[in-house]
Amino acid sequence: MSPAYIKQLTPEKLQDVPYTADSLHDAAQHEPAGIYTITNTYNTFQVLKLDAHLDRMEDSAQREGIPLQLDRQHLRRALRQMIGEAGFGSVRFRITVPAAQPDHMIITLEPFTPPAPSLVHAGVRCVTAPGMIRRNPSAKTNDWIASRDSFQMPDGIYEALLINEDGIILEGFGSNFYAILDGELRTAGEDVLSGIAQQIVFNVAPAIITLRRDAVSTDDLPRLQEAFITSSSRGVIPVIEIDQQQIGDGTPGSRTMAIRRAYVRWVESHLEEL
Repeated sequence: MSPAYIKQLTPEKLQDVPYTADSLHDAAQHEPAGIYTITNTYNTFQVLKLDAHLDRMEDSAQREGIPLQLDRQHLRRALRQMIGEAGFGSVRFRITVPAAQPDHMIITLEPFTPPAPSLVHAGVRCVTAPGMIRRNPSAKTNDWIASRDSFQMPDGIYEALLINEDGIILEGFGSNFYAILDGELRTAGEDVLSGIAQQIVFNVAPAIITLRRDAVSTDDLPRLQEAFITSSSRGVIPVIEIDQQQIGDGTPGSRTMAIRRAYVRWVESHLEEL
């Protein structure tokens, strides 16, 4: 069986698709224009903030002019059925809503592999990507998958960061970006996709550090004390270098790790059955 398990969900039932793929990434090239969300399950059949993902899908569809009528219970039942059939255990999955046929969603599963502990303990390196922009930053559209694939990621770089014409650091290719500057946690408050993991950071971080929804710029890089990125499938990942500029002392910062521990506790206490 292919490592990715793919079905189309019609208003009536799940049905096969006319292609196979090795992963979510490989499957994306077969999918039509539309909107999507990606997240993972825990303990096989548990999910985190799935309704928030579906809320964002509905918002993205509205922003793209896609007439989505989402039957959440039908979708949840289909996901649970597919996870059971795939036999992967916990999965990472994408739900795609085609613009031309929004009542025929595509669901793709792959085995979920958590981030390697070394990424958290050592931190990751990033680069900025001048000229790379999201057509509609507030909507999660799958044309962005093809756009970001055109970027040549340098060796040893974990994530690329979008910047605007003024050098403001907006977000990662598939993540939200945060930096600690002058004792404040800073992140872009506009012109970015609102992340589901970001919602959790906004919940837990204010008990640790003052939160300011105002982005930093590339000019601030030498002064940044800490930095990290977040996404639903990765949680909090410390950033130790951007554009070959060391962040802080070049190791994951203490407040970043405190936010990560609070994030993990929040996740553990908010899992729900699919």
